[in-house]
Amino acid sequence: MYSAIAKNKLNTVLIILAFLVILGALGALAAWLTGEWWIAAVVLGGAAIYALIQYFAATRETLAISGAIEISKADEPRLYRIVENLAISEGLPTPKVYVIPDPAPNAFAMGRDPEHAVVAATTGLLEIMDDQELQGVMAHELGHIKNYDIRVSLIVFGLVVAIGVIADLAFRVFVFGGLRRSNNLPALIVTVVIGLVVAIVAPLLASIVRAAVSRQREYLADATGALTTRHPEGLARALEKLDMYGRPVARTNTSMSHLWMVDPNEPGFVQRLFATHPPIQSRIARLRENAERF
Repeated sequence: MYSAIAKNKLNTVLIILAFLVILGALGALAAWLTGEWWIAAVVLGGAAIYALIQYFAATRETLAISGAIEISKADEPRLYRIVENLAISEGLPTPKVYVIPDPAPNAFAMGRDPEHAVVAATTGLLEIMDDQELQGVMAHELGHIKNYDIRVSLIVFGLVVAIGVIADLAFRVFVFGGLRRSNNLPALIVTVVIGLVVAIVAPLLASIVRAAVSRQREYLADATGALTTRHPEGLARALEKLDMYGRPVARTNTSMSHLWMVDPNEPGFVQRLFATHPPIQSRIARLRENAERF
């Protein structure tokens, strides 16, 4: 467990560095193609400032996107009490608790560290889970907080959003900038092809990174949650209900898919290829196969 926490902290630094290197390279490529080298400095400086802002603002962004509403113990005593008791058991500060008005059963945790963490659950989740199952789900989310998955998720969220914006800007700069500046047809064709490649490959790369980060951490959070409650069957039953009653979350987007307890979308073939979560049945099987070890 401690090695996973150390690995997540290291991964956070590596992802930020990779983010700066990728955007710096894109800026250098744009500068080389246009002959305007100030573009590289602006892109690299902008990327560094963006990463810093995302580190502090991404949690509020995800809560705003999902329409989450902060609650007190008086508003939703069952959910708040479960989160509070689990946090005490784990020696963690009690995170802020949010409810999302949505019939789709789901939940997520977010934040840059345990002192600034939040957990959110949909009204659909609260309606179908009994106390043991809800405890299992919340223990899973607190597992993400304890293991510092939330910090990695926060950075990946910012990276995915930024890559989408950069890919769109790169396409416009390369295509329309090239059209204005070049009278050479072969050079114009090369410029357009590069712009298209950046626009297509960059979001694909973001999806691969997001999926690679998310799948294993879900298994680890399941194990952490089961260890916390000493009752893996509660989480296993909760996952069965999520599989049975799962439906798309109304207020979400692809940049935050990896945050949720289960995939908030309806995956087709391409989406399954880059799925951010392991199959639910596989997670249930692992919990029950290792029940005696918890």
